[in-house]
Amino acid sequence: MMASFPFRLGRWAWAMVWPLVGLGVMAGPYFPPPESRGSWRTLTNAVEIRQQAGMNPERLADLRLWLLQSDTRNFSAVVIRRGFLVLEAERGSGMRTNSARVASVSKAICATVLAIAAERSQQGLTPRKMTFDSPAFDFLPWAWPLSDPRKADIRVRQLLNHTSGLCPEATGARNDGRWEYILGHDGDPNTARLAFAPGTGCGYSTHALAHAALVCENVTGQPYDQFAVEALFRPLGIERWWFQFYDGDERHGRHPSHGVGLPARELARIGYCLVRGGRWEDRQIVPEWFIRETAAPTHAVTTPELRWQLNPRNFSHGWELPANLTGEGGRSGEGIPADARSKPGSGGQLLAWVPSLDLVIARQTGSSGDWAYEEFLRQACAAVEP
Repeated sequence: MMASFPFRLGRWAWAMVWPLVGLGVMAGPYFPPPESRGSWRTLTNAVEIRQQAGMNPERLADLRLWLLQSDTRNFSAVVIRRGFLVLEAERGSGMRTNSARVASVSKAICATVLAIAAERSQQGLTPRKMTFDSPAFDFLPWAWPLSDPRKADIRVRQLLNHTSGLCPEATGARNDGRWEYILGHDGDPNTARLAFAPGTGCGYSTHALAHAALVCENVTGQPYDQFAVEALFRPLGIERWWFQFYDGDERHGRHPSHGVGLPARELARIGYCLVRGGRWEDRQIVPEWFIRETAAPTHAVTTPELRWQLNPRNFSHGWELPANLTGEGGRSGEGIPADARSKPGSGGQLLAWVPSLDLVIARQTGSSGDWAYEEFLRQACAAVEP
């Protein structure tokens, strides 16, 4: 139905105005309702994809084929431009609603949730105050006495940008375990001792983000899963999720870690919120300072990351800056805009958002293994028409 205006427009004027109505410019910003109440607005017609979403339908068709041929895993993937779902590809029954683990994409989500906790703490809305420059172990009572005195020097931001020295994956130590293992209290030297002094090296660390989930719990007074749902998932209309828990002895307890599972469509809501400066409808969900700071590395380390020898400038607050990749491990940022943020996860999981292009992509498999993460983002960016 055509929009109603209190004045008449000639045919030429409507030709100018109607594309804006289709884009939602005159109707105000668009935010998708929850999956149970309609989900993302979707374009399938090539003309509409080009005119309303500003995407090249032929390149999107090529991208769909590439996604299907890139591996043999079951998956679901989406491309969102200007709030329109312009591509959805999947393999496997029920993958569109599958909420299995998204592997290391969880790290970026945890950092985003922790930013919300930090902002609320500064407003006096949580039991304790915290910033990303605060000593992390001030919020980890379960970790005391410290197994390495240098842990007292770790800042919250170093948990997120892989410069903490906490059990880098390069050590070969297992990522999951009981909390006494994660916190360095079971005698394992990999978790008891730091691999390097905080801020002096870069070592990709799943353990560090497990610590971050406990920091969130101590600051907010709520287990990480409950706070994440209340502060981020529900405001964005996310309806399906899964959280990982670790058990512990009587001293350490049972707590959620940072691990989560979300379908691709739900992952895309997080990226869409971040592309819009952290806002959702009339609320500032994610603090603006976090959006700004994720646009650049959040540390001064220059030595290569220990496991994959990646450029350390790839790492920000949980999110990664793929444009800074220079070919290490076969991963290149060529053709990716400088403001792109992404988070890949083992198995071909990916969430990426590009503010300059108003573009969000997501892929979920619930599996493990390598995948061409940057190629998905590169092809999606290349499908945006000038």
